[in-house]
Parts: sequence; structure tokens; C-alpha cells
Amino acid sequence: MPQNDYMDEHRRRHGRRLDYEERKRKKEARSVHRSSAENQKLFGLKAKIHHAKRHAEKVQMKKTLKAHDERNVKQKDDGAVKEGALPTYLLDREGQKDAKALSSAVKDRRKDKAAKYAVPLPKVRGIAEEEMFKVIKTGKHKGKSWKRMVSKPTFVGENFTRKPVKLERFIRPMGLRMNKANVTHRGINLIVISDIADVFLAELKTTFQLPILGVKKNPQSPLYTSLGVLTKGTILEVNVSELGMVTTGGKVVWSKYAQITNNPENDGCINSILLV
Repeated sequence: MPQNDYMDEHRRRHGRRLDYEERKRKKEARSVHRSSAENQKLFGLKAKIHHAKRHAEKVQMKKTLKAHDERNVKQKDDGAVKEGALPTYLLDREGQKDAKALSSAVKDRRKDKAAKYAVPLPKVRGIAEEEMFKVIKTGKHKGKSWKRMVSKPTFVGENFTRKPVKLERFIRPMGLRMNKANVTHRGINLIVISDIADVFLAELKTTFQLPILGVKKNPQSPLYTSLGVLTKGTILEVNVSELGMVTTGGKVVWSKYAQITNNPENDGCINSILLV
């Protein structure tokens, strides 16, 4: 197990204490008094730096509170009044700008930005080290068991060279190495270039077998990411140059990300969904 992940792994397996939320609330309530006592002891340059920091925080807090207060306030908007003659019943009305509408627009924009980075499988099951690695005995002494064999499918690059036997800690078997993935496109409009260089819009609801370029992120652990372990939920970088995908600027897209949706060790292949 990586050096710094033991707390996350324990939390994943056993959950938190039953009184975790209450203890956290009390700790936050006490932190104000503790920080106040520490701040009163500051002097000199440290005190100046601290006061400047607190001043900036208070200014930001006041701005936030003011924005919340103005949420339901209607303000005069001169730009909304159209030029030219107006009917009599509209003369007493001024162009109004609803602050709540602006707030909603900002929230919607943030949601769209968050949805851009959403993945098909937001949560995956945690995999223990015992399931991932098999202990390999080595050397004459019985106590030597520092080698590990990866029991899950992995990806290694084309120019990969194994380390010498005496220096290799993690063994990735040749039979479990995979370099191609079945990538499914979920039917979003794409610009495709045909053989006669005609640019047209097409809906792709198809599956392609594409070469893997690398492992971007394995949600289980940074160690599994560096080893190229392929488990459910892993983000891959695949070569989509064969699909002829083009950006709005007219450049050919060479690689895109895809997320694995199956357990490759059970199926013998990698099924994934293209992230667009």
C-alpha cells in the first residue's frame, strides 16, 4: 500500500466513527477561541502579515454577504429600455434587472462546467492490496518477500523495458498486459472528415477498438496509476485519430479520455466509454 493512503483505505473499508460529525462541529467551534488566543500573542512582522490576511478575509466576507442580500433586489437597468416611443401604460415602468436571475445564471454556468468533467462511473469499489498483489518469495532466506506480482490487467508503453530481476519490485505478467480497448461513443454530434474531405455532422453510436496511449488516473491509488493497472473506473487515454474527429478550429483530434466500465480481469477485454 502507498505510504500516505492508509487512512483513506481504512475509512473506505470501515467508515467513520459514529460521533464524527459532532466531534467535527465541536472542534470547529473551539478553533475560533484557539486562533484568537494565538493571534493575541503575535507581534512585529508576523502580526502585520496576519492582520493584512484577516482584513482581506473580512472584505471578501462582506462582499459575499452583500451579494446574498442583493439576490432578490431589483435594480434599475437603463439598457433594458428600448429607444423610441413607448405606450402610455409603459411610461411609469423602468427597465429592471433581477439580481436573482443573474445569480441563477452564474450557478447554471458553474453546473455546466462541473458536468464537463463528470464521468460515467463516479464511484468504484475499493480494491485491497491482497487482491491486487501476490507476494513473491525471493532469495535464499525465508524472510525475503519484497517482490509483488500484479494480478490485474496492466498497460505498459511500447518502449517499456523490464528492470533486472534483482531490482524489479513489481512484476507485470505478459499474459495480463493489454494495449487495446473497446471504446463506445454515446451518440453526441461530431465533425467527421470523409475520404473526399467533406466535413459533415454525424451521430456516432458505435464501438471502436482503439489503441491505448496511457493510463491517466486510477481512482484506487496513485501507485496503481504509475503501474498502469486497469481496473473498473480507470481513466484511459486512447488514440482516436482513426475516427477523424476534428475540433471547431479544424485540427484533427489525436487522443481523448475514456473510462473503463467493466472488470477487465473477468471479461478478458476492456470496455470503456468515451469522455467528450
